[in-house]
Amino acid sequence: MDTKQFGKTGISYFNKKIFSEMDLERFNRHIILPEIGTSGQKKLNNAKVLVVGAGGLGSPVLSYLTASGIGNIGIVDDDVVSLSNLQRQILYKTSDINQIKAYKAKERMLENNPDIKVDIYNTRFTSENAFEIAKNYDIIVDCTDNYDSRYIIDLTSKELNIPMVYGSISKFSGQVSVFNYKNGKSYKDLFEEKPEMDENDASRLGVLGVLPGMIGAIQANEVIKIILEIPGVLSNTLFLLNTKTMETKQIQF
Repeated sequence: MDTKQFGKTGISYFNKKIFSEMDLERFNRHIILPEIGTSGQKKLNNAKVLVVGAGGLGSPVLSYLTASGIGNIGIVDDDVVSLSNLQRQILYKTSDINQIKAYKAKERMLENNPDIKVDIYNTRFTSENAFEIAKNYDIIVDCTDNYDSRYIIDLTSKELNIPMVYGSISKFSGQVSVFNYKNGKSYKDLFEEKPEMDENDASRLGVLGVLPGMIGAIQANEVIKIILEIPGVLSNTLFLLNTKTMETKQIQF
């Protein structure tokens, strides 16, 4: 076993039969919630979540899943950190510029919680590799910024019968939904045809720096609700947020 992948302790949650005193202290605010408790925290520790995209949305998603104790997190991203990323991609710092995002993300995550297992896929998520990458995970989180990847994630999610937690941001607005959850609707059911141009291209249209954090946190929340089977998962529901007016809306479909 490669102990380096588990950080300083070398012991992942998958190898722990009982909670240590440190675990009980780390997750105390979860454990004292009646909806979670030690049994729920164990579910989180045993969960396997694949995050496609380690940028604006991926940064808060990866941060909160790590802090929540998700035992195995996969990161798919082939990009490097650029100066323009730092306005919103909170996992990175100036000294990370030109470094590979997935590896820097893993480094920060293990600094937060050395007991998790982090898998790196320094590649694009394509129709050729999607199934092979995703087949060992329970949930796929869409933190991408283009429609091609999103349709591939949706199809892979459907084929593997695992939920897809979708997030999208543009300018001052964002949206979240959960697809392919317990025979629920898919992304393609909602958006039947791919638009000719990506409307959420931050490099072309711009994006409010705090918006990815807000939407990414909601995505992480949906992941946790799915794992713990908490009612109210955003399946067949599109959640919309406008940060200018702070209006929210839920559309059933």
